[in-house]
Amino acid sequence: MKYYIIAGEASGDLHASNLMKAIKEKDPNADFRFWGGDLMQAQGGTMVKHYRDLAFMGFVEVVQNLGTILKNIKLCKKDIATYKPDVLVLVDYPGFNLRIAKFAKSLGIRVVYYISPQLWAWKEGRVETIKKYVDDMLLILPFEKDFYKKHQVDAHFVGHPLLDAISDLPNVDAELFKKENNLNSQPIIALLPGSREQEVKKMLELMLSVRSYFKEYQFVIAGAPSLVKDFYEQYVDENVHFVSNKTYDLLRCSRAALVTSGTATLETALLNTPEVVCYKSSKISYEIAKRLVKHIKYISLVNLIMDREIVTELIQDELNTQNLVKELNRILSGTDREKMLNDFSQLREKLGGKGASQHAADVVVNII
Repeated sequence: MKYYIIAGEASGDLHASNLMKAIKEKDPNADFRFWGGDLMQAQGGTMVKHYRDLAFMGFVEVVQNLGTILKNIKLCKKDIATYKPDVLVLVDYPGFNLRIAKFAKSLGIRVVYYISPQLWAWKEGRVETIKKYVDDMLLILPFEKDFYKKHQVDAHFVGHPLLDAISDLPNVDAELFKKENNLNSQPIIALLPGSREQEVKKMLELMLSVRSYFKEYQFVIAGAPSLVKDFYEQYVDENVHFVSNKTYDLLRCSRAALVTSGTATLETALLNTPEVVCYKSSKISYEIAKRLVKHIKYISLVNLIMDREIVTELIQDELNTQNLVKELNRILSGTDREKMLNDFSQLREKLGGKGASQHAADVVVNII
């Protein structure tokens, strides 16, 4: 059968690739056409467009690139109409994907949405679009079930696919990892500054401002697959290093991490690495977001899932050198570190067991 899948960023590429793998186990003749990344490409099929050409961050940036976005939507619609898939699988990325859902439904194509947009945070009205144009909504966060029930949508909680990806990882030897990646013997503080160029530039400057306070540690930047290695060279020196496509191993070998808000905050927690969550956007984008986002207490998935503060969130003006130093010191040793690690264990229990990708694949294949 023919599957058309759209993922617009790095986390979507990861989850969609695992879904593709699970689909192939149930449908050996599966034919994939997709918008995504390298992980999806490794599963086979035809890539129409890489997500690095789709990701625009913040309201201002979206407006500046509106022409490109509209061209991509037009290209996607034409490609779907030509390919005629048996099912369209949309992975998060709502601004783009909800438009495509409406178009696909007009052609009589079955639509599955895997990983819900964060409608509980903002743009709740989009749930009406989902009711009209999506046949099955697959949820990966437990609290989303109640949100959709409130709107009379019978959505399915399939579990979180990160548990699958992380539980299947082979053991990693920290000393061997350091040697293979030309790192020194000092303990590591990992830096996860994001995946978009403008975001990374902003976040790395702030994250690296703490270097002089932690001379007994080495700082290692986790390179995003969407950015070329040369981009990071400007930040590397004798005590700041860079690794590419090894983020999970890096986190497992690190004492702590500074992490830009997003899926990476949950990945870091599930890998049992104490973290400080960082977020800063342009002033205009932030002010617009404050007015549009519904009242939610937290921005990190870790705190949202647990409905209490497990990890410290430094947002906008609070994200500064002084606060970063203070929070890092808290989680490098002592009782605060132990409490955070204990909370991470409870987080894993709340997300359920393995099998999210398999459960999602069951729905996708059966809907056809």
